[in-house]
Amino acid sequence: MKLLPKRHSTAVSRRWRNWLLLALAPVLVMVGAIVARQYWSAPPLETLYPLTLEVPPQRRAQLEEWAQAKDPLKRDRARYLLAVDALRHNAPQESLRWLENLEATYRPMAARILLLRSDAYRQAGQGRKATQTWQQLIRDYGKEPEAAVALLNLQQPDRAIAQFPQHPAVVNYVHTQLQNSPDHVPYLKLVARYGLYLKDYGTYLEILRQRYPQELTPADWEAIAFGYWEKMQYAPAAAAYDRAPQTPLNRYRVGRGRQLSNDTSGAIAAYQDLVQRFPNTQEAALAQLRLARLASSPAGRLPLLAIALKLATNSQSSAIAADVLLEQYRTYRELGNETAAQRTQQQLLQTYGGSTAAAELRWQLAEAAAQQRQWQTAQRWVGELLKLNPNSEIAPRAAFWLGKWLGEAGGLQAQTAAWRSLISQYPHSYYGWRAASLLQQPVGTFTTLRQQHPRIDRDRAHPLPLSAGSPTLQELYLLGQTQDAWQRWQWEFQNRVTPTAAEQLTDGLIRLGVGEYLDGIFMLENLFVRARNEPDTATFFESIQRDPRFWYALYPLPYWDIVQKWSAARKLNPLLVMALIRQESRFEPDIRSVVGATGLMQLMPDTATWIADQLSLSDFSLEDPEDNIRLGTWYFDYTHNRYQQNTLLALASYNAGPGNVSDWLQRFDASDGDRFIETIPFPETYGYVKRVLENYWNYLQLYTTPRD
Repeated sequence: MKLLPKRHSTAVSRRWRNWLLLALAPVLVMVGAIVARQYWSAPPLETLYPLTLEVPPQRRAQLEEWAQAKDPLKRDRARYLLAVDALRHNAPQESLRWLENLEATYRPMAARILLLRSDAYRQAGQGRKATQTWQQLIRDYGKEPEAAVALLNLQQPDRAIAQFPQHPAVVNYVHTQLQNSPDHVPYLKLVARYGLYLKDYGTYLEILRQRYPQELTPADWEAIAFGYWEKMQYAPAAAAYDRAPQTPLNRYRVGRGRQLSNDTSGAIAAYQDLVQRFPNTQEAALAQLRLARLASSPAGRLPLLAIALKLATNSQSSAIAADVLLEQYRTYRELGNETAAQRTQQQLLQTYGGSTAAAELRWQLAEAAAQQRQWQTAQRWVGELLKLNPNSEIAPRAAFWLGKWLGEAGGLQAQTAAWRSLISQYPHSYYGWRAASLLQQPVGTFTTLRQQHPRIDRDRAHPLPLSAGSPTLQELYLLGQTQDAWQRWQWEFQNRVTPTAAEQLTDGLIRLGVGEYLDGIFMLENLFVRARNEPDTATFFESIQRDPRFWYALYPLPYWDIVQKWSAARKLNPLLVMALIRQESRFEPDIRSVVGATGLMQLMPDTATWIADQLSLSDFSLEDPEDNIRLGTWYFDYTHNRYQQNTLLALASYNAGPGNVSDWLQRFDASDGDRFIETIPFPETYGYVKRVLENYWNYLQLYTTPRD
């Protein structure tokens, strides 16, 4: 970053300058430390954050008071926000007043300030000064991404494209040009690499893939493949990865993409090719394990598993090796070879006792013992699991059923202790809610959830600071300038295929900030998976997942006013409706499933038409949040009424349909809700019911206050 214009200097002046710098070094270090403490210490979230949520007129008085403060950081932030507010309300002269010389003190935001000033000049009709400010920005901060906007405004698109191809302003410019010239191959390549957020992104991938395959390099194919992969279009992704650079990851995705698109023979061929080309890699070990699982018979699976174990051991892929041993154990049991199964069991538990596979095996052994009413054996296996695999996904479930089994064995005090421990150790899990419910805490039951009317406190959520990115990005995010932060992050985030945990957390938070809830929540939830398999991620994530601000980010409340309105109309618990929407659509109003379910509450068009008839509603759109939630809450009320206000059955019916639920009620005993859930034969519905109720439990803990 160039702060001052260059000056010519003689050898004498250079020697003098060097001597002066050495003499002043201690002073400069001290001043630098003061500045660092001033700007990079923990920001005052408790005072600043509420103002970022208020509309400009409401926050103006407080910001104007801060703009006169002695604290330079508070003063600079207030002036910046006042300038932003003024510009948005067509008061460019006021904005210019707040921005005057601000870049001299608010150093992290200097380039942003110049960009804001140029916008104010332009809004004020002072085009010459706007041009001069853009030129100053390029001269002094030419390597900062804000320079991309300045270059475009100065009619220098080629330079902007060359220097900042991934900047959203550049991508949008190229996208606009493609509207008139859709066959401009360099522009198509740029959009394929950097325009994943564009609504018609897939169209450009198809144009490149089908019309210009001969003009694409392996690197181009890799970008196209990643785009398809991110959009979950696995068949074209596999085809593109097949023409990308031949790395272990790319070759693995050829096979996995073919497998996910039901091309089994193609997947087998790709996995075999990967194993042959890159035998000493983690990807080869995983591919070999998938080959074993695709084997047509248990006997044919065993030799493939033996190779997979060798590959996993050679590549030091302990998690895959553990998965291979678990697969071997199950295969030996399937073949009736108990001696080999016992040997494999011992090897897995002794060599990889802390793995996810070991946790699954311990749980399987505990369940088998409990079915035989061998309570001590079941308790021993669960005890081992909770001690050696406390962070496994299955641990809360094991802890809950341990309490159930202790009660059945007559140990009611031990049951209470087990469930209290579960709530303490796994406070965010579905099983934590079930334990609290069975301990008769005021958290609702399967049959009382819909009638709950919690008092909501929405002012308790402060943002979790970003864990990656530049100081400018951190400031924009803190100031609530989420769209500007998102734009800058698109330029800063270079490692999209294999991001660090810190980058992934930052990406998730920024996506949530601009309303990209589907991808944002995925990025945050995937950190749990990574933490179970990556020691570095586990270390990083350990403190993050204990921070309440992480959970507020993971469980946001978009469209709350609409949800509250129609929940009240249907006499439904609004947090329960929010929990269902979070699971159904991740709050995406125009999302559409592969079978046609649409919108926030994922209603099928035929079902929505039937509901509209019941409401005498002639005109509606499932992509309109108001209409969708109005219809969806009516149907959720309907499923509750059909099953005597039993939320468990209402949720199962909402997901799988009333016909399937009626069938299950005839086949399975529903007197014990916990056991009934375990018998649901549809894996999707089994997981769906638990996830919605887990969502509810987290919303309840985060956003409610005790009633007087």
